[in-house]
Amino acid sequence: MKTSLNGINLIKHFEGCELQAYKCPAGVWTIGYGHIKGVQEGDEITESQAHDMLIEELEEYEGYINNAVTVSLNQDQYDAMVSWVYNLGNGNLNSSTLLKVLNGGDYEGVPAQIMRWNKAGGKVLEGLTRRRQAEADLFSGT
Repeated sequence: MKTSLNGINLIKHFEGCELQAYKCPAGVWTIGYGHIKGVQEGDEITESQAHDMLIEELEEYEGYINNAVTVSLNQDQYDAMVSWVYNLGNGNLNSSTLLKVLNGGDYEGVPAQIMRWNKAGGKVLEGLTRRRQAEADLFSGT
């Protein structure tokens, strides 16, 4: 399965596009739509490069979902999970109660698990809460 345009747009919306490298709230150098690999202070890219980087990187995150999730997902559920893992990483996915709930077939329990991941540095962040709500709504089809 691949991320749909709807899923890509969700990620783009919440990641935002920064064409100059910046330090994210976690203190990591970031550029484009949340790209962190190999980014250094002073890096600059175009919007087209940012889009291409996102599409290329999505293959990795789709792989995480395709490998870890053992139940079937519809397109919206898949897109929500790719957005979640793109933001939080594979390590968090593999150790999460969210994955256990999903692989247990408890689709109705997944949105509440998604919503639990709205903190950075131990503090609830409004932007993360909005993102998690959008992912939870997409997953549940609302």
